[in-house]
Amino acid sequence: MGRVRLVLGSFRFRIVLAIGAVVLIALALVLATLPRLLDGYFAAQDQSDLNDRASLMATLVKEQLQLYQTVGSDAPRAIVVQSTPPAAADLVYRALGDANAGYVATLATVAAQANVEVTLLADPTDPASVVYHLVVPLPDSAGRSGQGREDISSVQTIHISDDFWTPVRDRLVTVSLSDPFSYHAQTLGTIVGVLFGAAVVALIVAVIASILVASRLTTPIRRLTIASRALAEGDLGVRVPESGSSSPEIAELATAFNAMADRLQESIRFISHDRDRSRDFLADVSHELRTPIAAVRTFNELLREGAADDTEAREEFLEQSYKQIERLDWLATNLLELSKLDSGLVALDLRPDDVRAVVEDAVAQAEPVAARKGVHLTSELPSEPVRLRHDPPRIGQVLSNLLGNAIKFTPAGGSVRVTLQNEPDAAELIVADTGVGIDPVELPHVFERFYRGAQASEERSEGSGLGLSIVQSIVDMHHGRVAIQSAPGKGTIVTVTLPRDASAGPSGVADSSPARTRA
Repeated sequence: MGRVRLVLGSFRFRIVLAIGAVVLIALALVLATLPRLLDGYFAAQDQSDLNDRASLMATLVKEQLQLYQTVGSDAPRAIVVQSTPPAAADLVYRALGDANAGYVATLATVAAQANVEVTLLADPTDPASVVYHLVVPLPDSAGRSGQGREDISSVQTIHISDDFWTPVRDRLVTVSLSDPFSYHAQTLGTIVGVLFGAAVVALIVAVIASILVASRLTTPIRRLTIASRALAEGDLGVRVPESGSSSPEIAELATAFNAMADRLQESIRFISHDRDRSRDFLADVSHELRTPIAAVRTFNELLREGAADDTEAREEFLEQSYKQIERLDWLATNLLELSKLDSGLVALDLRPDDVRAVVEDAVAQAEPVAARKGVHLTSELPSEPVRLRHDPPRIGQVLSNLLGNAIKFTPAGGSVRVTLQNEPDAAELIVADTGVGIDPVELPHVFERFYRGAQASEERSEGSGLGLSIVQSIVDMHHGRVAIQSAPGKGTIVTVTLPRDASAGPSGVADSSPARTRA
């Protein structure tokens, strides 16, 4: 029962029902109006035909009387005998006959195909001056197969000159035809039957055609429904064909559905990837926090267990605890900074300033650290101002992180050089060092958070491993790109390209080339 209700309430059934109803109404109107129109047309045709036959009958009767007036006589004979009252001459009876036989009876059967009534008036102006009246009724058996009687009549009058009289007298002959035989009813019935049969065939064809049309219209909708259910159940790869649709509207709907599915799939993929990154990030953060916390706990336990009595050991433990606390503070600061950058909470303050000032400040801040380690730090700046829209503090942060990495991984006696190049559409910041370089195996991983490479253990244990992630995020926010060239023992070159107008869109896709080890 529920299945039947579902079918009866379906869009396909409603389309078939609507088309069938329209066709049925149209056929009903045709069957209701066309027979009446045809009946009126046939009735007019029958009346016209009867008028023609009545006119022919009147002419034949006149010619027959005129013929009998002159046959066998040198002079015309009278058709009305002078008497009181006047009477028809004998030639009239001989010429026209009676109801059972004679000229008029023959014409009634052969030519008139109707009841015939002939009247002869002695005085055309006096309807009562009837001198001859003949009625020839045709029996129903006289009609041909398929003919029927029509309730119509036609009256024709004609004047005959009665030359016998002096002066010549006019006589009036009236010929009336009524109830003629006709194929009217049979023809109309045949046409109605043909129309009814054609209507049945047309209705069947319309139902079949409506089923095909409904199927063609609803099949794409059914595909969309199936695809929507599959999409709701988690099948993000399901799509509907856009070609071969029954109409442009359905094709447009399929295109919109596929676009929605693509965006949804991309969003789910991004969310899944972000969830995985968040899970990995949380695990990395937990691991990174666990190390300094464990070290501080160990130092605290040792001091409580008696190591505090040893002045040298106490000083060493306190120094190491201080370093681990600084590491925790640095890690928390970088995590907070990276979280702000990733979440979009940081809004750039873009100003058309000279980039040389940012480079000079960053170099000045890094010089003391480089001097303590014995690294020679230099800069090469253009003589002309390099103006582009940028956020000076953020670009300064980029340079600080890159210089910190370069100084940390450059041995004493090495050098770090900062170069600013003014290009037509962009400015390039290049930080080159003569440090230990990066192994090719490590290059694909240097942008991973908390990755610090596999170089000397002392450098490995320092920093947060988030420096280059922050660099890449800031450069991406300026629609720039970062490129790195490095080889073990040959140093590293980091190139940051910043477009002239960071708000006008990216000058190129951010380069995902592996960065060097991070601070």
